[in-house]
Amino acid sequence: MSDHPYVPVLPFEAFEPPYYVAVFTTVRTQEQSGYRETNARMEDLVKDIPGYLGMDHAQTPGGLGITVGYFRDADALTEWRGNAEHRAAQKRGRAEWYETYTLHVAKVERSHGFTRA
Repeated sequence: MSDHPYVPVLPFEAFEPPYYVAVFTTVRTQEQSGYRETNARMEDLVKDIPGYLGMDHAQTPGGLGITVGYFRDADALTEWRGNAEHRAAQKRGRAEWYETYTLHVAKVERSHGFTRA
């Protein structure tokens, strides 16, 4: 049994559409030197983008990672895509950290949520 208290993980809230999502799915390599630090830096950096709304992460036991970034508009997503530190992290990811990845970008037209009381 863990000594850590249980902290529930909740999905990011639903927003009033339209907004954009970037769905990044990955399978990582065995070589992960520097990944955790770079990932933390990217999470801090993206928060400074006007129009950034938040993100969700999930990891399957089989190794598939999924990150969904939420952005108010296409301009916010474009700014993130063009960020120099983000571009450098992408390059390093292709060289070292990812066996494979996919990126899907979509405009959300409908969104709702539910939370049990």
